[in-house]
Amino acid sequence: MSRYAFFHGQFVPIEEAKVSIMTHAFNYGTGCFEGIRAYWNEDHEELYVFRMKEHYHRLLHSARILQIKLPYTVEELGALTVELLRKEGYREDAYIRPLAYKSSEGIGVRLHDLEDDLAIFAVPFGRYIEREEGARAGVSSWRRVDDNAIPARAKITGAYINSALAKSDAVLSGYDEAIVLTQSGHVSEGSAENLFLLKNGRLLTPPVTEDILEGITRATVMEIAREEMSIWTTERRIDRSELYTADEAFFCGTGVQIVAIVEIDHRPIGNGKIGPVVSQLRQLYFDIVRGKVPKYREWCTPVYVGQA
Repeated sequence: MSRYAFFHGQFVPIEEAKVSIMTHAFNYGTGCFEGIRAYWNEDHEELYVFRMKEHYHRLLHSARILQIKLPYTVEELGALTVELLRKEGYREDAYIRPLAYKSSEGIGVRLHDLEDDLAIFAVPFGRYIEREEGARAGVSSWRRVDDNAIPARAKITGAYINSALAKSDAVLSGYDEAIVLTQSGHVSEGSAENLFLLKNGRLLTPPVTEDILEGITRATVMEIAREEMSIWTTERRIDRSELYTADEAFFCGTGVQIVAIVEIDHRPIGNGKIGPVVSQLRQLYFDIVRGKVPKYREWCTPVYVGQA
């Protein structure tokens, strides 16, 4: 349960963090956001925010694309987030949602000559996809938004109608998640997560030029797979039919974490069960995000350490 939000430059009770129905971002989707996870480590009695600096760098990049000017540095945004989490006092996994948006009230489609604002709130959060160890996916008839239309590398609020269309179609058709293709018909990503295949001992994933979000978890997976498992990643265009012949496959993202894909379009991936590489990656990832691996502790920002 959320109790507080950072809103209009101060911390307020969550019930006071409201916007008018005339707000530009509410009417036109002119905002951008991040999803940041914090993980509770029972042994350390500590809440670790995972790769917070990278998330706030990306938020500022998204804001630049939308001509949103925020009066905060990455370090200041991180400090606000830690203060919010301390106020909440979570002793469980949580999800942090910063929103930068056009806050002017009025009618008129544009990005310039509008007021900008920032809001941050957090909620307790568990699994995004329930069947993390064995999800079923379907290729969506909805194509991914194009960089020259709505840039996918920016987490633009209005762009997520594209994700919502694909996700609902998938779930209502009996799948756990959707896989979306680019306008040219190549594999892009899931509805709101990056996609990896394992073939012949190497990971394959679409490059950042295939209208994907430049995922922070994606970069994390590539690094830990190389450094800890000696598995390298090739970034290249992927045809739809290659999905069906993968040895293993998985989604990854801050919200989704690492989810094994065991079936695509009614075709089993590998033996139709979570494979050894994805299993090992998942275990390693969850150890890292909870601050259990000293080598990667710099990615984990402690919330309660040093608290007066």
